[in-house]
Order: sequence, then C-alpha cells, then structure tokens
Amino acid sequence: MIGTRTLDALVVGVVLLVVWEALFAWAGAVAITPPLATFRYAIGLLGSGFFWSNAAATMEAFAAALAIAAVGGVALGIALGLRRFASDVAEPILASLYTIPKVTLYPVMLLVFGLGISAKVAFGVIHGIVPITLTTLAAVKAIPPVYVRAARAMRLTPWQTAVRVLAPAALPEIVGGLRIGFSITLLGVLIGEMFASQRGLGFLILNGIGSHNVPMTTAVTLLVIVFAVAANGALLMLDRR
Repeated sequence: MIGTRTLDALVVGVVLLVVWEALFAWAGAVAITPPLATFRYAIGLLGSGFFWSNAAATMEAFAAALAIAAVGGVALGIALGLRRFASDVAEPILASLYTIPKVTLYPVMLLVFGLGISAKVAFGVIHGIVPITLTTLAAVKAIPPVYVRAARAMRLTPWQTAVRVLAPAALPEIVGGLRIGFSITLLGVLIGEMFASQRGLGFLILNGIGSHNVPMTTAVTLLVIVFAVAANGALLMLDRR
C-alpha cells in the first residue's frame, strides 16, 4: 500500500503540474514552457558538459558559503546563547538585519569582493548566517538552566560546556536551522551569480532571460528546484531522526 506521505507527495506533484500547465495556457510560450517540453529540455541539459560546468561553479560557491554560514552561525549562536545579556541585545539586532533587503547590499559587496566566486560566496553567507545564528541562539536559550548548572558543578570549561552540553541539547533545533539556512544560502548564491558572475546556474537563468531563451530558463529553474527539494527532504529526514 502507498504510504500517507507518498500519497501526499503525489497529490502535491499532480497539483503543481496542473497549475504549471494552466500557467502556460494563460501566459503562453513567451513566458514559460509546458511541463513535458521542459522535462525534455532538462534531460538534454543533464547530458551537456556546458550545464555541468556551470553547475560545478554553483556547487563550489554554495559549498563554501554553506560551510561558512553553518559553522559561523552555530558558533555565534552558541556564544551569544551562553550569555543572557548578550543574547537579549544581539537577537533584535540580528532580526532587524535579517529583514533588510539584501539587494541593497549588492553594490557594496561588488565593490568589496568584485566579480567571481568570492562575491558569490559572500552573497550566500549574508543570506544564510543570520537565520542559522538566530535559530541556534533561540535553541541554546531554551535549554533548561539545570544543564548549565550541572556543567559548572562538574567544572567544565566554557568550550567543554558548549561541545558536550549545549550543542547536543540544542541539536534538533540546530539541524532545523541548518535546513532553513541551506535553502536561503543557495538562494543567495544563485542571486549572486546573477549579479556578480559569468558562470553558474544563476548566470544561466539570467542569461536565458536576457536572450529570451525561455526553454533554458525554465529548465534550469526546474533543475534547481528539484535539487533544493531533494536536499531539503534529506535534511528533513535527518531533522526527524
């Protein structure tokens, strides 16, 4: 028998295909390609070295940005969470910074990092590090105080307390924050490629828009969505475990 989650996924997939087909019927081929034609074009892209060279450029920048955002965000969140006053001060500031439209920072980022992978990584990091920090900070603040008191009674150093007590206790929330940071960091890298690169999947999408290559734009967007959904599903399984 088909499981409930599998059935739900099939229903959602069918609904999305119907909406996609309806959108094509309404907007026409000038704006979007139909599902079947997009799938065929995407399969052709997967057999192209040109696509994989750009995908490799995106993955290289994304891996670096995610590593920096994840390590920096978790470390900063734990450090702030350990200090009640610091967390109370930093949390609203970080939340306010997160609401700033990142597009306003792109000119400054381009002047600082120039064109290339460094700018793409920077764009990804500024998108992902704040939500990871906020999630980790909230998780550490929610840890029962008795854990910290027990660590002090056992005379653990701050580093030992963070590694052996706080991080394991906050791990479920940290993994959830990393799942959110994963998607947002990927979005930041793709946007960075649109503004600050001549390689990558974001560049392909923007180039397709500029040259009015609707099939390529739609197919690359579809492949990015499939990757993001698959990776998010894997992280969700890890989160539940």
